[in-house]
Amino acid sequence: MAPIRSPDSAAADLGRGALKWLAGWWRVIHFGAELLVLALSPASYRGENRAAMARHVYLGTAPILPWFTALSALISLVVIRIVIVTALSYGLTRYALEMVVRVLVLELIPLAAAMFVAIRITLPDAVEIAALRARGDFDALKRQGVDPLLREVLPRVAAGVFSVLMLAAVSCVVTLLLAYVSVYGFTTGGFAGYTHTVGRIFGPGVTLIFALKTFFFAVAVAVMPIASVLYEPPRARTRTSAELQGLVRMFLLLLLIEAASLVGNYY
Repeated sequence: MAPIRSPDSAAADLGRGALKWLAGWWRVIHFGAELLVLALSPASYRGENRAAMARHVYLGTAPILPWFTALSALISLVVIRIVIVTALSYGLTRYALEMVVRVLVLELIPLAAAMFVAIRITLPDAVEIAALRARGDFDALKRQGVDPLLREVLPRVAAGVFSVLMLAAVSCVVTLLLAYVSVYGFTTGGFAGYTHTVGRIFGPGVTLIFALKTFFFAVAVAVMPIASVLYEPPRARTRTSAELQGLVRMFLLLLLIEAASLVGNYY
């Protein structure tokens, strides 16, 4: 039978757990600040650093952009059809287009783009960074006078941010086009009404919240996994503990960003 723990011991364990949790978030914030300073430095875009940045941005976006666009277009067609048929059955046809834009463009596509990039790009990059660090490649770069954050980490984070923004932008445009064709058909007769509806939805406040939400989604999925494997103390790690902690933190941050955007849009 497990020994009975005293209230003081339980409180001490709870306090240590809370301090460890706060320390983990502080390391993430500090890591993000370091990357922001590097991203704003002109030296980050010269010579080999520029080549590494361009290579990672291309490899992080070009291979997955067609697949994600096609997948999001297919799912969007299904959702658009369901919404239109449902609206027709209840006599709410005039609200169908607004519902499609709000559900797909404002909410689902940015979140789907962030999750897709996390699974395909940033989580594998985090594993690769952990392997480079374990092999001593970071120390080798430091001996050569090269900052590992500048050469290996910043290009991967920038690639993750750019990929989320590009996937979300292209898929939103494609979905808006599909929504128009689904509602009005291949004619320009409904263009005035369509632009009026979309323009009413994307007011200044909603547009700002949408842009900020998509950007913070991109930063969250690009920074959280790498920060967790890079700054987790090696002696405290199991093989997957840091990766799992990064995944949990990333999902929590995405949830908070989405909740904040919903409050800003609808309350």
